[in-house]
Amino acid sequence: MNWRGRLLTATAMLMLTAPSFAQDNAPSQQEGLAAWQQVYAVFSHPRCANCHVADERPRWVGAAGSAERIHAFNVQRGVDGSGFGNAGLRCTSCHFESNSKHLNGPPGAPSWHLAPAEMVWHKISSAGICAQIKDPERNGGRTLQEIAEHVREDPLVGWGWKPGPGREPAPGSAEGTYEELERWAAAGAPCPQE
Repeated sequence: MNWRGRLLTATAMLMLTAPSFAQDNAPSQQEGLAAWQQVYAVFSHPRCANCHVADERPRWVGAAGSAERIHAFNVQRGVDGSGFGNAGLRCTSCHFESNSKHLNGPPGAPSWHLAPAEMVWHKISSAGICAQIKDPERNGGRTLQEIAEHVREDPLVGWGWKPGPGREPAPGSAEGTYEELERWAAAGAPCPQE
């Protein structure tokens, strides 16, 4: 065998026996659970969970420390299940593309609406939300990568970190939460025990 053949054979042996770069650098399950806890802190925060409700009524919380309230004016998900409100009182009747210029006016972001009914986070445990996020039948048919991108790129989701004066933002940032979702997924998307 000439030197080229020996070099190719040696290279092939190294490739077969060496662990991949991704395996070497994959976060451990413990690191994945720590990343998930950061994600859960965001998803369970009232700024996010108040629109991920099991019933038909969004919640709202004003300044830090204020009590949760059911949305006024009998606002509901809508009989069509879209999350955009009932005919005659759609979410976008009051919630425009951006926050009201009045200090206590309605908040706003593009396409203001409730999350789909199957995406419940309000008062759900860490294990419950984790299982739901991984289930395409309950996460909008998304992969974990698509969920991370949705969190980072959707303007309505992004509003949660920049809700305007007098409103407590969700913890961290969209980019930080995206990175934690990526770390969690790379560790095999582990979920905490109940």
